[in-house]
Order: sequence, then C-alpha cells, then structure tokens
Amino acid sequence: MSKLCVSLTYAKDNCDKATVAFVIANAAVASSQETLVFLSTEAVRLAFKGYPDDIHEEGFAPLKQLMDNYLAAGGQLFVCSPCAKKRGLDETEIIAGAQVVGGAKLVEFLSQGAASISY
Repeated sequence: MSKLCVSLTYAKDNCDKATVAFVIANAAVASSQETLVFLSTEAVRLAFKGYPDDIHEEGFAPLKQLMDNYLAAGGQLFVCSPCAKKRGLDETEIIAGAQVVGGAKLVEFLSQGAASISY
C-alpha cells in the first residue's frame, strides 16, 4: 500500500482549497492508499466541533460531509499542536477521529515514503 499526505493550511479563509483537499483525500483513501490529512495554520480550526459545518463550496459536497466520509473510510487526521495552541483552541473540543500531534508525527509518516500534496 502506498501513502499519501494531504497538507492543508486553509479553512474559511479559502473554502475552495479546504474542500478540494478533502475531495483528494477521499479519493486516495477510497483507492486503498494509506492517507493522512495534516491540518496546520488556519486549517486546524476544521478539526474543532462546529467549525466546518457551514462550509459548502458550489459544485462539491459540504465540507463536513467530506470530512466525515474521509474519517469513516479510515483516513487519518492530524492537527498541528502548536498551531492549535497559538489560536487558543480547546483540544477537548476536537472532532472524533482527529489527533493533535507535533511535527515529529508528520515527519514519521513522510519518512515512510509518503507522497505529499499541499493546499
């Protein structure tokens, strides 16, 4: 099985990129790729309850639905710990299936031969 990391830095500041990142992540996990979405900078907000609920880019499924489908299919969701702390986000409010991690976890995944795409 090959690996793919989708690195996302946008949330409501660029809903199109946030949505497309999860479209690609869903395609990867559906294709039996070990898939990781790494949320950093503003994108960390997407992993907190309620935040993605009203994001819906025309022509795509709602972002919350894309995220739920991705996690239900076995995709991994890592949230940058320093980025969440910088924004004062309460880690007890994280969505089910997401993990708050440091950079070492991302490096570990990438060092195992994962391809990476960034949005």
